Amino acid sequence: MRVIYNEQMADLANLLGEMAGLAGHAMERATQSLLQADLALAEQVISEQDRISIMIAEAEEKAFALLALQAPVAGDLRQVVSAIQIVGDVNRMGALALHVAKAARRRHPAHVLPEAVNGYFAEMGRIAVSMGAGAKEVLETRDPARAAQLDQDDEAMDDLHQHLFTLLMDRDWKHGVAAAVDVTLLGRYYERFADHAVEIGRRVIFLVTGVLPTEEAL
Repeated sequence: MRVIYNEQMADLANLLGEMAGLAGHAMERATQSLLQADLALAEQVISEQDRISIMIAEAEEKAFALLALQAPVAGDLRQVVSAIQIVGDVNRMGALALHVAKAARRRHPAHVLPEAVNGYFAEMGRIAVSMGAGAKEVLETRDPARAAQLDQDDEAMDDLHQHLFTLLMDRDWKHGVAAAVDVTLLGRYYERFADHAVEIGRRVIFLVTGVLPTEEAL
Protein backbone atom coordinates (compact mmCIF):
# COMPACT_ATOMS: atom_id res chain seq x y z
CA MET A 1 0.00 0.00 0.00
CA ARG A 2 2.85 2.37 0.80
CA VAL A 3 4.41 1.84 -2.62
CA ILE A 4 1.09 2.53 -4.30
CA TYR A 5 0.60 5.72 -2.28
CA ASN A 6 4.09 6.99 -3.15
CA GLU A 7 3.53 6.28 -6.84
CA GLN A 8 0.18 8.06 -6.85
CA MET A 9 1.62 11.04 -4.97
CA ALA A 10 4.51 11.25 -7.43
CA ASP A 11 2.07 11.18 -10.35
CA LEU A 12 0.08 14.00 -8.78
CA ALA A 13 3.21 16.08 -8.14
CA ASN A 14 4.33 15.63 -11.75
CA LEU A 15 0.89 16.65 -13.00
CA LEU A 16 0.93 19.78 -10.85
CA GLY A 17 4.37 20.69 -12.17
CA GLU A 18 3.23 20.21 -15.76
CA MET A 19 0.19 22.42 -15.11
CA ALA A 20 2.33 25.20 -13.63
CA GLY A 21 4.58 25.02 -16.66
CA LEU A 22 1.60 25.34 -18.99
CA ALA A 23 0.33 28.35 -17.06
CA GLY A 24 3.73 30.00 -17.46
CA HIS A 25 3.77 29.29 -21.21
CA ALA A 26 0.23 30.64 -21.49
CA MET A 27 1.28 33.88 -19.82
CA GLU A 28 4.28 34.13 -22.14
CA ARG A 29 2.09 33.90 -25.24
CA ALA A 30 -0.55 36.16 -23.69
CA THR A 31 2.08 38.82 -23.05
CA GLN A 32 3.32 38.60 -26.63
CA SER A 33 -0.24 38.95 -27.89
CA LEU A 34 -0.71 41.97 -25.63
CA LEU A 35 2.45 43.77 -26.71
CA GLN A 36 2.18 42.92 -30.40
CA ALA A 37 -1.62 43.04 -30.83
CA ASP A 38 -1.29 39.48 -32.13
CA LEU A 39 -4.78 37.99 -32.42
CA ALA A 40 -3.54 34.53 -33.39
CA LEU A 41 -1.49 34.22 -30.20
CA ALA A 42 -4.38 35.45 -28.09
CA GLU A 43 -6.70 32.89 -29.66
CA GLN A 44 -4.11 30.17 -29.04
CA VAL A 45 -4.02 30.96 -25.32
CA ILE A 46 -7.81 31.04 -25.15
CA SER A 47 -8.28 27.75 -27.00
CA GLU A 48 -5.62 25.93 -24.95
CA GLN A 49 -7.29 26.87 -21.67
CA ASP A 50 -9.49 23.81 -22.12
CA ARG A 51 -6.39 21.62 -21.82
CA ILE A 52 -5.46 23.20 -18.50
CA SER A 53 -9.05 22.84 -17.28
CA ILE A 54 -9.01 19.12 -18.07
CA MET A 55 -5.74 18.72 -16.18
CA ILE A 56 -7.13 20.67 -13.22
CA ALA A 57 -10.07 18.26 -13.03
CA GLU A 58 -7.70 15.29 -13.31
CA ALA A 59 -5.47 16.62 -10.52
CA GLU A 60 -8.45 17.22 -8.24
CA GLU A 61 -9.71 13.71 -8.93
CA LYS A 62 -6.32 12.21 -8.12
CA ALA A 63 -6.04 14.21 -4.88
CA PHE A 64 -9.50 13.31 -3.63
CA ALA A 65 -8.95 9.66 -4.57
CA LEU A 66 -5.84 9.68 -2.38
CA LEU A 67 -7.91 11.04 0.49
CA ALA A 68 -10.70 8.54 0.01
CA LEU A 69 -8.75 5.38 -0.80
CA GLN A 70 -5.49 5.82 1.09
CA ALA A 71 -6.83 7.62 4.19
CA PRO A 72 -3.53 9.47 4.72
CA VAL A 73 -2.57 10.80 8.14
CA ALA A 74 0.17 13.09 9.53
CA GLY A 75 2.75 13.98 6.91
CA ASP A 76 0.94 12.14 4.13
CA LEU A 77 -2.25 14.07 4.79
CA ARG A 78 -0.25 17.29 4.71
CA GLN A 79 1.00 16.42 1.25
CA VAL A 80 -2.45 15.70 -0.13
CA VAL A 81 -4.06 18.79 1.38
CA SER A 82 -1.21 20.95 0.08
CA ALA A 83 -1.66 19.42 -3.37
CA ILE A 84 -5.36 20.31 -3.37
CA GLN A 85 -4.53 23.90 -2.46
CA ILE A 86 -1.83 24.07 -5.13
CA VAL A 87 -4.36 22.93 -7.73
CA GLY A 88 -6.35 26.07 -6.93
CA ASP A 89 -3.30 28.31 -7.31
CA VAL A 90 -2.32 26.81 -10.67
CA ASN A 91 -5.91 27.12 -11.84
CA ARG A 92 -5.89 30.83 -11.05
CA MET A 93 -2.55 31.32 -12.81
CA GLY A 94 -3.99 29.84 -15.99
CA ALA A 95 -7.12 31.98 -15.64
CA LEU A 96 -5.06 35.16 -15.24
CA ALA A 97 -3.10 34.40 -18.42
CA LEU A 98 -6.46 33.87 -20.11
CA HIS A 99 -7.64 37.32 -18.94
CA VAL A 100 -4.57 38.93 -20.53
CA ALA A 101 -5.18 37.13 -23.83
CA LYS A 102 -8.85 38.11 -23.83
CA ALA A 103 -7.88 41.75 -23.31
CA ALA A 104 -5.64 41.57 -26.37
CA ARG A 105 -8.45 39.98 -28.40
CA ARG A 106 -11.04 42.49 -27.21
CA ARG A 107 -9.02 45.50 -28.40
CA HIS A 108 -7.74 43.94 -31.64
CA PRO A 109 -6.64 45.29 -34.08
CA ALA A 110 -5.71 48.17 -31.78
CA HIS A 111 -3.04 47.80 -29.12
CA VAL A 112 -4.38 47.52 -25.59
CA LEU A 113 -1.49 49.38 -23.99
CA PRO A 114 -0.18 52.88 -24.56
CA GLU A 115 3.38 52.70 -25.81
CA ALA A 116 4.54 54.45 -22.63
CA VAL A 117 3.84 51.35 -20.52
CA ASN A 118 4.97 48.63 -22.95
CA GLY A 119 8.32 48.33 -21.20
CA TYR A 120 6.65 47.78 -17.84
CA PHE A 121 4.47 44.98 -19.15
CA ALA A 122 7.30 43.38 -21.08
CA GLU A 123 9.25 43.12 -17.83
CA MET A 124 6.22 42.03 -15.80
CA GLY A 125 5.60 39.33 -18.38
CA ARG A 126 9.20 38.18 -18.17
CA ILE A 127 9.01 37.94 -14.38
CA ALA A 128 5.68 36.12 -14.51
CA VAL A 129 7.00 33.54 -16.97
CA SER A 130 10.12 33.05 -14.85
CA MET A 131 8.01 32.56 -11.74
CA GLY A 132 5.78 30.09 -13.54
CA ALA A 133 8.88 28.09 -14.45
CA GLY A 134 10.07 28.41 -10.86
CA ALA A 135 6.77 27.07 -9.54
CA LYS A 136 7.07 24.12 -11.90
CA GLU A 137 10.61 23.50 -10.68
CA VAL A 138 9.76 23.52 -6.98
CA LEU A 139 6.77 21.25 -7.51
CA GLU A 140 9.04 18.74 -9.20
CA THR A 141 12.05 19.05 -6.89
CA ARG A 142 10.38 20.05 -3.60
CA ASP A 143 13.37 22.24 -2.87
CA PRO A 144 12.37 24.58 0.00
CA ALA A 145 15.23 26.99 -0.70
CA ARG A 146 14.14 27.41 -4.31
CA ALA A 147 10.54 27.72 -3.15
CA ALA A 148 11.50 30.59 -0.83
CA GLN A 149 13.26 32.32 -3.75
CA LEU A 150 9.89 32.80 -5.45
CA ASP A 151 8.93 35.35 -2.82
CA GLN A 152 12.08 37.34 -3.52
CA ASP A 153 11.34 37.21 -7.24
CA ASP A 154 7.90 38.63 -6.52
CA GLU A 155 9.41 41.81 -5.07
CA ALA A 156 10.40 42.97 -8.55
CA MET A 157 6.83 42.38 -9.76
CA ASP A 158 5.45 44.38 -6.84
CA ASP A 159 7.82 47.26 -7.61
CA LEU A 160 6.73 47.39 -11.25
CA HIS A 161 3.09 47.24 -10.26
CA GLN A 162 3.59 50.17 -7.89
CA HIS A 163 5.36 52.17 -10.58
CA LEU A 164 2.40 51.66 -12.89
CA PHE A 165 0.15 53.33 -10.35
CA THR A 166 2.57 56.22 -10.18
CA LEU A 167 2.24 56.69 -13.93
CA LEU A 168 -1.53 56.45 -13.83
CA MET A 169 -1.79 59.07 -11.10
CA ASP A 170 0.55 61.47 -12.85
CA ARG A 171 -1.21 64.59 -14.12
CA ASP A 172 0.69 64.16 -17.39
CA TRP A 173 -1.19 60.93 -18.20
CA LYS A 174 -2.63 61.66 -21.65
CA HIS A 175 -4.02 58.30 -22.71
CA GLY A 176 -7.56 58.56 -21.41
CA VAL A 177 -9.73 56.70 -18.95
CA ALA A 178 -10.20 53.52 -21.00
CA ALA A 179 -6.45 52.99 -21.29
CA ALA A 180 -6.03 53.69 -17.57
CA VAL A 181 -8.65 51.04 -16.75
CA ASP A 182 -6.94 48.50 -19.04
CA VAL A 183 -3.53 49.18 -17.54
CA THR A 184 -4.91 48.90 -14.01
CA LEU A 185 -6.63 45.58 -14.65
CA LEU A 186 -3.74 44.08 -16.59
CA GLY A 187 -1.23 45.13 -13.96
CA ARG A 188 -3.36 43.39 -11.37
CA TYR A 189 -3.46 40.19 -13.44
CA TYR A 190 0.33 40.02 -13.54
CA GLU A 191 0.67 40.83 -9.86
CA ARG A 192 -1.81 38.11 -8.89
CA PHE A 193 -0.12 35.58 -11.19
CA ALA A 194 3.12 36.14 -9.30
CA ASP A 195 1.31 35.97 -5.95
CA HIS A 196 -0.06 32.53 -6.78
CA ALA A 197 3.42 31.34 -7.71
CA VAL A 198 4.64 32.56 -4.32
CA GLU A 199 1.79 30.72 -2.65
CA ILE A 200 2.81 27.52 -4.40
CA GLY A 201 6.29 28.01 -2.99
CA ARG A 202 4.85 28.44 0.51
CA ARG A 203 2.82 25.27 0.13
CA VAL A 204 5.85 23.30 -1.02
CA ILE A 205 7.80 24.52 2.01
CA PHE A 206 4.88 23.41 4.20
CA LEU A 207 4.64 19.93 2.73
CA VAL A 208 8.41 19.42 3.07
CA THR A 209 8.95 20.94 6.52
CA GLY A 210 5.52 20.85 8.13
CA VAL A 211 5.74 24.60 8.80
CA LEU A 212 3.79 27.10 6.71
CA PRO A 213 6.04 30.18 6.45
CA THR A 214 4.65 33.66 6.93
CA GLU A 215 5.37 36.29 4.30
CA GLU A 216 7.84 37.92 6.71
CA ALA A 217 9.74 34.65 7.10
CA LEU A 218 10.31 34.11 3.40
